[in-house]
Amino acid sequence: MTDTTILTERRGHILIVTINRPDARNAVNAAVHIGIGTALETAESDPEIRAVVITGAGDKSFCAGADLVALSRGESLYPDDPAQQAWGFAGMVSHPISKPIIAAVNGFAFGGGCEIALMSDIIIAADHAQFGLPEVKVGLFAAAGGAFRLAQQIPRKLAMEYMLTGDPIPAARAAEFGLVNHLVPLADLLPTAIALAEKIAANAPLSVQASKRVALGIHDGRIAADAPYWEANTLERTALMRSEDAREGPRAFAEKRKPEWKAR
Repeated sequence: MTDTTILTERRGHILIVTINRPDARNAVNAAVHIGIGTALETAESDPEIRAVVITGAGDKSFCAGADLVALSRGESLYPDDPAQQAWGFAGMVSHPISKPIIAAVNGFAFGGGCEIALMSDIIIAADHAQFGLPEVKVGLFAAAGGAFRLAQQIPRKLAMEYMLTGDPIPAARAAEFGLVNHLVPLADLLPTAIALAEKIAANAPLSVQASKRVALGIHDGRIAADAPYWEANTLERTALMRSEDAREGPRAFAEKRKPEWKAR
């Protein structure tokens, strides 16, 4: 992993984590996975860190999700270390920690980027941001938690529409659904997220952490209620990734052409 793939900055009791691949729309590859996962491990083990803010570099993309160009070349988006693989996509989606995580969404959060935001505890979004799970457009599905978390966090019928069409959710609409806590101009995004993190960090840290664990059902670094969803995810993803369509989608994306679906 290069030193600049993930940037981390400590500001008092806050750890700021920045996905720093703006030329690739902050898409997730193995280096991003390792960088985010390692940052979360650091936050969890360091008593001086009381909250985490995660954001993307630049003003266009929070995270475009999986690096489909890398995927089309046959590259793995996961590291070789099984312990790091267990963190889930982007080192985060099945890696719950006790420290509160605030997503500062500075642009579009699509696919795995949306799933990173869904795994966060609080979302602050720039007013031009968008969310979405467009995996169905490229022969995949939202297998990094999105297929169940979106339906948990906004009304189910709306979640089904956005997930099955792959259409984006404008930040203002997401705020109406309660998916976004605060909608702000881009210039105010990081200051707002940091101010909220500092407000949380001013409280008794063990009380905050216990509150999060109880609210989410976190025990031994896992959310027990998510287990059947992950089991279903694994079964569906294993079957889907053997299909011709799952190979065609990323290939067509990389070649900038319309995919030719075979439903097989």
